Amino acid sequence: MLTVRVGVAARGALLVGAYLLLLVTGALGQVAAFVVAALAAVLGEFAVQRWSPATATLLGKAGLGLGYRQLARDVSVVLLVVAQVTPTGGALTLLLLLPTLVWVIAVFAGAFERIIDRRSPGGSMVRNIDLGRLGGGPQLPRWAVALSGDRLPWVNALLVPAAVAAALAGTVTPVHLAGVIAVGSAAVVGAMLAWIWLQGRGTGHGHRLSAVQRWLDSYRPEVALYFAGPGKDIYQANMWLAPIEAVDRPTVVFLRNRAALAELADTRLPVVCVPPGADFMNLGKTSIRVALYPANAGENIHMLREPGVRHVFVGHGDSDKAASVNPFCKVYDEVWVAGPAGRERFARAGTGVRDVNVVEIGRPQLAGLRTAAGSAERTFTVLYAPTWEGWLANDPFHTSVLSMGERIVAELLSIRPEVRLIYKPHPLTGSRSGRVRAAHERIVQRIRAAGGDVDASNLDGPAHRVVTGAVPALFDCFNQTDLLVSDVSSVVSDFVQSQRPYVVANPGGLPEDEFRRSFPTSRAAYLLAADCAELKEIVAVTRAGDDPMTGARRELKTYLLGPADANPLDRLAEEVGRLCR
Repeated sequence: MLTVRVGVAARGALLVGAYLLLLVTGALGQVAAFVVAALAAVLGEFAVQRWSPATATLLGKAGLGLGYRQLARDVSVVLLVVAQVTPTGGALTLLLLLPTLVWVIAVFAGAFERIIDRRSPGGSMVRNIDLGRLGGGPQLPRWAVALSGDRLPWVNALLVPAAVAAALAGTVTPVHLAGVIAVGSAAVVGAMLAWIWLQGRGTGHGHRLSAVQRWLDSYRPEVALYFAGPGKDIYQANMWLAPIEAVDRPTVVFLRNRAALAELADTRLPVVCVPPGADFMNLGKTSIRVALYPANAGENIHMLREPGVRHVFVGHGDSDKAASVNPFCKVYDEVWVAGPAGRERFARAGTGVRDVNVVEIGRPQLAGLRTAAGSAERTFTVLYAPTWEGWLANDPFHTSVLSMGERIVAELLSIRPEVRLIYKPHPLTGSRSGRVRAAHERIVQRIRAAGGDVDASNLDGPAHRVVTGAVPALFDCFNQTDLLVSDVSSVVSDFVQSQRPYVVANPGGLPEDEFRRSFPTSRAAYLLAADCAELKEIVAVTRAGDDPMTGARRELKTYLLGPADANPLDRLAEEVGRLCR
C-alpha cells in the first residue's frame, strides 16, 4: 500500500509541478518552456482524470482541485501574452474578459445543474411502488453533464496553443479568436442547462415527495426496515428482505443512499429511498408501529426520532466481535438476537443494554440452509470465508487474510487427493487496509494460477472459486461446503446451523482454553494456529467422517441459534406482531 500511496502522491506532485512551471514560464515569457509545461499539464490532467482518479481525489483534499488547476492554466496564458505581446487598451481588456466570461458561465451552469439534479427522481426514488404519472422534468443530455460545473472551463484549453501562436506572431489576435470560440462553446452548454431548468419548473423532487407521502397514507405500512448505510454495506439489509417478506404484514423498506438502492437485492417489498435528511424527516409515518435496524449509522436518528414507533436493532449477524455489542444499541427499545449466546454477550459487555430488552428470535435467514451431509459424488469442498479488518487497529482476531490467508489457501491447494476451494471474503475486505487488500489480491492470483474461476457467478463444476460479488450468496456457498475455515465472525454462528465441521483461525496465538472462553462460537471448532500446520490433518479427519466435534456442534447450535425445534420465521412474525399490537 505504501508503494501505491507514493505513486498517487508522486503523480499529483508532478501535475502540480507542471502547473507551477506553466505559471513561471508564462510570467517570464519563455515560449519553449511554456510549450513543454503546457503539454505536461494538459496531458497529465487527461491521464489523471482518465486513469488515476485517486490522484484527482488527493489533489482535491489538498485544496488543489480541478477548478484551481484550470484557473492557473488560464492565468498562465494571460501572463505569457502580456509578457510577449504587451497588449494595451481594448486588446488587453478583451484578453482578460473572454476567459473570465467562460468562468462566469461555468458558475451559473453549475448552479442550474444542481437545481436540475435536485428535482430529478434521484431526490426520492422508489421500487415496487406505482406513483402514477409524475413529471420529473427533462433530463440533461450526457454531453451537457460531461461539460457542466467545474469541467466547463476546459474549453479555455483552446487558449493555450493560441497563446503560443500569439507570442510567436507578436499579436494578441489568435487568443482573441480562441477566446470567442471558448465563450461560444460555454454559452451553448449554459443555454442548454438554462433551457432545461426553465422547462422543468414546477415539477420534480417536491412533487415526487408529495406522491410518496400520498402512497404512505394510502398503503399505511406497519413495519419499516430502515437502512442508512452506503451501497457497499447493503448486504446487511439484503439478508433481512426474505424473512420480512415472510412476516406478511404491510411493510416498507426505507433507504437513505442512492447507491444502496442500486445494490439492494430483488424483493417484493415496496422500497422508498430519500437521501436528504430534512425530506425524510418531513415524511409522515404515523402508521408505522415497528422499525427494524440492521446496522448502526448516524442517520438512524432520522427514524429514531419518530414517536409511537418501537425501534428494534436486528443487526446483521451474531458474532463474538465487539461490534455485536456496540453501546449505541442502548438507543433502541429492543435488541433481537439469535439465541442465549447473544443475550449473554450483552450481559458480559456491560454496555447498558438491559436484559429485559433483549429478545431471542433465532436466525430467520437460515431457513433454507441444508443440514444434511455432503454428497459423496462431489469433490470435498472447503469454504474459506474470512471476515474483514474491522475498525480496531492491529486486532489480530478480526481477519486472518493478512496474517494467515495465503498459507491457508496454499495448504488447501496442495492437499492430495485434491479438495475444491471456495474463497468468499467479507464484502469490506481491504476497504480500510491496503495491506489486507494486497494480501487478498495475492490470494486471488494464487487461486487463478491453480485454475480457479476468480470471477465466479455460480458454483457449478469442480473448479476452485473466488466469490466476491453478491451472487452466489454466502448461504449458497454453505450448501456446497463440507468444511468451513473462517474467523471470529457471524459466518461461524450461521454455519453451525448446518452441523458440519468448521475451523476458526487463531492468528493471535491464544491458548486453546482462553480462545474458546473469549470466543464462545469457537467451542465446537477446530482451531488453526498462524502456521496452519494442523490444516491438512483437520481436512483428512473431517473428510474421512471421523469427526470428534459432532456432539459439541449439536450443543453449540442451541446455544447460538436457539432451540432446534423452534421455527425462527415464526418467531420473527410473532415478535413483530407483538410490537404491532
